Amino acid sequence: MLLKILSELNGTSGAEKEIRQALAAELEPCVHSLSTDKIGNLIVQKNPPLSAPKVMIAAHMDEVALMITAITADGFLKFQPVGGIDPRILVSKPLKINALTGVIGAKAIHLQKPKEREQALTIEQLYIDIGAKSKEEAEKHVKIGDYAYFFTEMEKLGQGYLKGKAFDDRVGCAILAQLLKRDYALNLIGAFTVQEEVGLRGATVAAYHVQPDFAIVLEGTVSAQMMEVEEGEWVTEPGKGPALSMLDNSTLYQPQLLRQVIDLAEKMGIPYQLRRGHSGGNDAGRIHLSREGIPTIALSVPCRYIHSTASVLAEKDIEHTLNLVDGILKAIPHEFSFR
Repeated sequence: MLLKILSELNGTSGAEKEIRQALAAELEPCVHSLSTDKIGNLIVQKNPPLSAPKVMIAAHMDEVALMITAITADGFLKFQPVGGIDPRILVSKPLKINALTGVIGAKAIHLQKPKEREQALTIEQLYIDIGAKSKEEAEKHVKIGDYAYFFTEMEKLGQGYLKGKAFDDRVGCAILAQLLKRDYALNLIGAFTVQEEVGLRGATVAAYHVQPDFAIVLEGTVSAQMMEVEEGEWVTEPGKGPALSMLDNSTLYQPQLLRQVIDLAEKMGIPYQLRRGHSGGNDAGRIHLSREGIPTIALSVPCRYIHSTASVLAEKDIEHTLNLVDGILKAIPHEFSFR
């Protein structure tokens, strides 16, 4: 299963090489061309230039991770997050740094003063323990600037769910790869972008270079459907279909495009939901502003516990997202218009 392969590989912002190589190997037999631009985006051309509309589908390859920023005299590693990570989830989590295993440590609770116990630990109070006894010993295996990754095996969870790391946005990459294996009467470009988690940087370059007539962003998005969260704050719900973004911190999506997607989903009998939160953003934030402006929509697979060691999603949401995008591509330009 391609999603399992992608989920278990490591590739944070600026270090997406493993993901790019896996996707290129998967797609090379069934596309017309693959290229890597100067920032690291993998650009896949499905059809040679046609008079038909040029459609770009984007999914980002990078995941959140940690970067080693210092090594203490005792051989512990200090770090900073790459992308948005809540420090409260980090204590005692195992990590991979190169070929090493490490564990995130902190001052033991029985050594903390009463006031310290009332406050969440900050990044500055955490460190990675690799079993080194000194700075010199640690430096034999780890360099400042190395990345540390969560490692989680992707596996089935309960009835119809998957558990794994980096579903944001390896699930989008997996869906895009499946679409690129199909044939459409379009000039179809797949953009597997880099550095989304640190500022939507790869998408900025890809959109400027490709200059599509229309863009679709595939993403793994937050779901707050869990205990002690009121239903009105759920944002998205796993199992209810792809989430259509209306508004987020980087994009105000065009209502006429959303209406067409909704009408098509209802016609095809595909479940969908509207993403109810407005925080965060995705590659659409840079794509829709490129050059003269690009009509852009975002379809997301809901994921619980996003940006953590393990996320949870519903398998059928992957299928429904794939089918809805497939329907959109087949409906261009006769039943679906972005002009």
